[in-house]
Amino acid sequence: MSRNVSQTRVTLVTIAAWTVGFLIFFPILWTILMSFKTEGDAIKTPIEMLTSSWTLESYHEVQERSDYFRHFWNSVVISLGSTLVALIIAIPAAWSMAFVPGKRTKDLLMWMLSTKMMPAVGVLVPMYLMFRDFGLLDSRLGLVGVLTLINLPIVVWMLYTYFKEIPGEILEAARMDGASLRSEILYVLTPMAVPGIASTMLLNVILAWNEAFWTLQLTTSKAAPLTQFIASYSSPEGLFYAKLSAASTMAIAPILILGWFSQKQLVRGLTFGAVK
Repeated sequence: MSRNVSQTRVTLVTIAAWTVGFLIFFPILWTILMSFKTEGDAIKTPIEMLTSSWTLESYHEVQERSDYFRHFWNSVVISLGSTLVALIIAIPAAWSMAFVPGKRTKDLLMWMLSTKMMPAVGVLVPMYLMFRDFGLLDSRLGLVGVLTLINLPIVVWMLYTYFKEIPGEILEAARMDGASLRSEILYVLTPMAVPGIASTMLLNVILAWNEAFWTLQLTTSKAAPLTQFIASYSSPEGLFYAKLSAASTMAIAPILILGWFSQKQLVRGLTFGAVK
């Protein structure tokens, strides 16, 4: 009897999980489907839209109008650059908080997290003026710096959580063997926390890739990433649904593929230390 109840529960949980997953993925699926339609078919009723002919016309028009690969390269440089800089800063910071704890460590972590609660528009004017005065407007270097600072609290928090799961005795043994601080972090701590670092890196890349507010405000054309590429298809004349869907699909495809192939590593990192 218990086995039947357990199997029923598993079945219900599986159905619920697939249902929630489908509801979350449905807007992306609908965007992909709409991208293969003409503008006329895209505004028809759902049934008529699905039964109409399929075409790559929107993709051809998007590529002719915009330089997709330039925007794509900007997104790659900005997301990977900000992630690497954040990790370089966050790994030593998280190490010091995890293994050299002080009375104010939790307060410092909470203060860092509280900076994520402030509306971005609240610091838009000073940030814009600083970028203008330092010549960083519409530059990849400026966006790398901004996205690093934006996502740094999350990176530090995640790495701190992973590092706390590593026994401190291992680091003490390394010190007794004569390991310097640099060797301790690079050759002892970092290899042991690879799953956590990898999942943190993947999450930060996704956050940086999808960041729209700062990329739209601080870029125009030269350093414009894919978020600017998508926004260019919203005009005063109206929304061109098929072209907008094609541009959105081209923008999200790389990150979807990355997430698909790295999902095991991501799940492993997010559950790192959850079971002892």
